[in-house]
Order: sequence, then C-alpha cells, then structure tokens
Amino acid sequence: MSDEAGVLALFAKLAEAWNRGDGAAYGECFTDDATYVAWVGTIYRGADDIGRSHQVLFDTFLKDTKLTTEGEIDVRFYGEDTAVLTTRGDVGKKPSKGAKVQTFTLVRQSGEWKIAAFQNTKRHSMLERISFRFQPGIRPAA
Repeated sequence: MSDEAGVLALFAKLAEAWNRGDGAAYGECFTDDATYVAWVGTIYRGADDIGRSHQVLFDTFLKDTKLTTEGEIDVRFYGEDTAVLTTRGDVGKKPSKGAKVQTFTLVRQSGEWKIAAFQNTKRHSMLERISFRFQPGIRPAA
C-alpha cells in the first residue's frame, strides 16, 4: 500500500467509526498523546480522551450523524513518517457541503498511520465571499 493510500485508509477508518457511533474505534485512529481541537475550541488530549468524549457525543448530541467529506482532500508528506491531510466536510443527520475545514497531522508508528493532531474549523463561506469581493488580494491562489 502506498503512503497516500495508507493515509486515506486511516481517514476512511475514522469516518466509518464516526458513522457507526463507535467512540472507541474513533479514538484508536489517534496517537496516545494526540491533540484534538474541536470546532468550538475544546481541546482533547490523547486517544483515550478523544474516544471517550466522542462516545458521549455519539450517544447524545451527535447520535446518528454522519461524517461527510467533499472531494477536496490534500495529502502532503514531510519525510517518510509524517503527513498533513486537509479536508472539507461536515457532520450531521443531513450534513451540508464543506461547512468545516479539518487539518490532520499524521505520523507513522510501527508501520501504521495515526493522527497526532487535529484542528477543525467552522467555515464561514459568506464571510469568505464578502472578504474576497472587497479585498480580492486575499483570495487563495489555489
């Protein structure tokens, strides 16, 4: 399996765990010392804390939600055992398209890719459009 395929397989495993509402399996995708920043700004540390807290969320606020991703997935490698994955997606019973932007920092440990850091940001597309209209120079090149 190529490195990119391995990273994308981990992301698929993460999404499958979310879609099943399986906090333990979700947490297993992270390193023991991972940092997880939720879109509301909450910081979780470590695979166990991430899995435990997500199980509570899956049983309550996020019950029966699905994790969706747009086709915009960017994978970049920084050495043999480090990668950064950027995605656009959303969660919900009827997720909207690209409502959040996620950045994953991944490391390879004992031949297996794991998430070492995660940042989730709520996307404000209307504010983006307004900003780009009044200041076109801030529009990203890509």
